[in-house]
Amino acid sequence: MSVQDLPGVYLNAIRQEVNGMCSSLEPWLLVVVTFVVSACIFKMHGFLRKDESLLERLKRLCFNVIKNFPILKGYISKKMEKTKEEITSEVLKVNKGMPFMLKLPETGWAKEKIFVETEKYTALGSCDWEKGKVSGAVYNYNEELVEIATRVYGQCAWTNPLHHDIFPGVHKMEAEVVRMVCSMFHGDENTCGVMTSGGTESILMACKAYRDRALSLGIDRPQIVAPVTAHAAFDKAAALMNMKIVHVRIDESTMMVDLKAMQKSINKNTCLLVASAPHFPHGIIDPIEGVTLLGLRWNIPVHVDSCLGGFLLPFMDKAGFSIPPFDFRVKGVTSISCDTHKYGSTPKGTSVLIYRDQSLRHFQFFVQPNWPGGIYASPSMPGSRSGGVIATCWATMLHIGEEGYVKMTKEIINTTKKIKAGLEKIEHLYILGDPQLSVVAFGSHDFNIYRLSDDLAHLGWNLNALQFPSSIHICVTNMHTKDGVAEEFLQNVKSCVEIIMKDPKANKGGMAAMYGLAQSIPDRSMVSQMAYYFLDACYSTVNVTDQLKHDYDFSINRKKDN
Repeated sequence: MSVQDLPGVYLNAIRQEVNGMCSSLEPWLLVVVTFVVSACIFKMHGFLRKDESLLERLKRLCFNVIKNFPILKGYISKKMEKTKEEITSEVLKVNKGMPFMLKLPETGWAKEKIFVETEKYTALGSCDWEKGKVSGAVYNYNEELVEIATRVYGQCAWTNPLHHDIFPGVHKMEAEVVRMVCSMFHGDENTCGVMTSGGTESILMACKAYRDRALSLGIDRPQIVAPVTAHAAFDKAAALMNMKIVHVRIDESTMMVDLKAMQKSINKNTCLLVASAPHFPHGIIDPIEGVTLLGLRWNIPVHVDSCLGGFLLPFMDKAGFSIPPFDFRVKGVTSISCDTHKYGSTPKGTSVLIYRDQSLRHFQFFVQPNWPGGIYASPSMPGSRSGGVIATCWATMLHIGEEGYVKMTKEIINTTKKIKAGLEKIEHLYILGDPQLSVVAFGSHDFNIYRLSDDLAHLGWNLNALQFPSSIHICVTNMHTKDGVAEEFLQNVKSCVEIIMKDPKANKGGMAAMYGLAQSIPDRSMVSQMAYYFLDACYSTVNVTDQLKHDYDFSINRKKDN
């Protein structure tokens, strides 16, 4: 017997042994056992393929068991109900007693009344954003921009780019906006893109393109690899499009993505690597060239999310600031998202997504060639779109021009540097990373940083609260470059810190209590539930008389509980 015959001999011996073991079993039992074992294997396969780690699922299972203990179930339910009441009351408070419209008026309102009511609605809120006291949100504002936007929108209010033959002018505007942005990011004649309704849709569409590309290559469960600091829209894309997302840790000193950890996260299903320029939480630019080297090595596309910095980075060189390469000059960058409605100073509702070539953009498009209503094709998520916002974006970009954007970039970056330097001089605060653009994040080792945010809110400031680690940031806009705004901010921060340090351990409630609670809850599903309460409250139309009675009853019950 030769060596080549040995496998056959062993297989035959195994076959005889298995047949001997099953010889006493009835056929029906063999069928049942085979079915049960196959079902168990299938179930285990599905269990192991879930996005959530085994540890996280075990933790969630333990929390669910603990939450359902009779002694805890009622307590947790009562606490969550209180939280719901507090959130709802806080959200409705800003309406200042104005009643809600619950149904259509019997007869239509005259335009004069509509204008008066609109004035009342827009006057709600306590943040004085026109004086530059808001982080981000409103990136530029002046009467000339308002005049241009309102007049151009009025000319194009009824246009819809879905109907190319009816509104070809709007299509021309859109194509020109996309081409101007391609040029800003050093694209060539092959570079292309689309306009979207905002940064989230740009990211969703990029992920859709790379998912469909991966499916065409035979990857049945495409995977996104992104830093933990990447925008949450990547998580939304994964949830909506049946993709897996792997979050990569960042370096705790630089706040940049850890390239070694990113490399370890890559596998045969990875369809996209993500880098931010900069990321929203701390304003840090990821090492774009390092990420693209990984992409080139493993033949994986790289998306640069520049939704926040898209109208600053392209003008940094001409404004006199040095910045690492970030755009299509870097081999391996395959797409870039860029919000026009942030530092582009255009009205809300526009963003641009650009690709290195048309083959990638084709994966983004949706086409239904067999619909009885005709061949349906759309470039992005919606079908009908507002030609008005496309037109105002186009008009604003042409009005400001390259010279205007360079000037704004210089003013914004210089103001950011001034704020960063000022915060570094304030005792008990520290800066996260080394921000190079327009966002400065800061925290404290000595007191609850959210107390500072609450105290600044009482002085009219509105900052962004961050978590993991606890911190807040200011996103510097053109509004902060006005005379005295940065100086007032630094003075207010300094005075608030001095007051806080007189009793750094005090618990003052407000955001400090809410965010502190949210970060301390190990069961993140409860935090999600709190977010649901907030979103529900935003759509609440409880009128003031009902709310006052509700608040009164709630306060009475709370006193009883205490």
